[in-house]
Amino acid sequence: MYELENISWSWLFLLIILISILFIFDRAWKIKTQKLFFSKSNLERLSPNISNLKPIIKIFFMIVGISMFIIAMINPKIGTKIETFQRLGVDIVFAVDVSKSMLAEDIAPSRIEKSKQLVGQVINNLGGDRIGIVAYAGKAFPQLPLTTDYSSAKMFLQNMNTDMLSSQGTAIDEAIRLSSTYFDKDQSTERLLFIVSDGEDHNDLSYEMADLAAKNNIIIYSIGVGTEKGSPIPIKKNGIVMSYKKDINGEVVITKLNKNYLENISDKTKGKYIDGSVTENVINEVIEILENTEKKEFDTQKFSEFKDQFQWFILIGFVLIVIDIFMRDGKTIWLKNLNLFNEK
Repeated sequence: MYELENISWSWLFLLIILISILFIFDRAWKIKTQKLFFSKSNLERLSPNISNLKPIIKIFFMIVGISMFIIAMINPKIGTKIETFQRLGVDIVFAVDVSKSMLAEDIAPSRIEKSKQLVGQVINNLGGDRIGIVAYAGKAFPQLPLTTDYSSAKMFLQNMNTDMLSSQGTAIDEAIRLSSTYFDKDQSTERLLFIVSDGEDHNDLSYEMADLAAKNNIIIYSIGVGTEKGSPIPIKKNGIVMSYKKDINGEVVITKLNKNYLENISDKTKGKYIDGSVTENVINEVIEILENTEKKEFDTQKFSEFKDQFQWFILIGFVLIVIDIFMRDGKTIWLKNLNLFNEK
């Protein structure tokens, strides 16, 4: 595989075509002009050292040399391949709640931003574990499959927001169902699911999905984001609060952390509930969980990085141009002295 970093420089190859056309016209004009004044035999007597082949060789070296410099400017990157290697770790899926209730600001700066901050800090403290990300509200949506590419994971995480899913609500059962499909049944690694939510879901299907997850050896840890006192859901325009979400009766909706609901889901899989209000405490608890979880080897694949190759083309181009500069237009004396064709 390869990659061309600066493909915009490829228009310079038109210069090569122009040089070639000018050389052909120049050679044709010189040959035609010489025939007007000299016969071939007279020309060879007057200029015995003139070579018809040398100018072609010189222009070839010059054209190829310039082409090498143009290719160097384009900078082809070659050598990328997929490498399979062994890693020691566990499989972790983060299911992040992106429902509108996560806009509540009872935990600074908001529940959704705090959730992204928590997951990002957890990722920063991982090493060797595969991670996946799921976003959910009324429906669950895959964001990132299991990978060891933590940079990509944080990029996807930062792009998550409460407008990414049109189906609103908080369907934790959907999050558990989709997250369960991330884990490879053929792999013997430990399977951890971290649900980051305010727990505002009163669907008993979540308990059923938690039971099913337990049967598939998936341990669910829930991270509660929000306060039990609750907070209204702001409606903003250009970062300014214009109003608050209201119910059908015109009353301002107060969204509250449902800690018990999250605890019950985690208990069904022998996991635990983690208070998400203090980032440092969350990180310490997750690190402790991972330290007490058996690490196992698994195969993973990674793309090796593209390697710059421009330096080789510069070297080849430089050598060819130097040869062109120092090559004489006349016949090569030592070849002439060999008299290979019995010309003497």
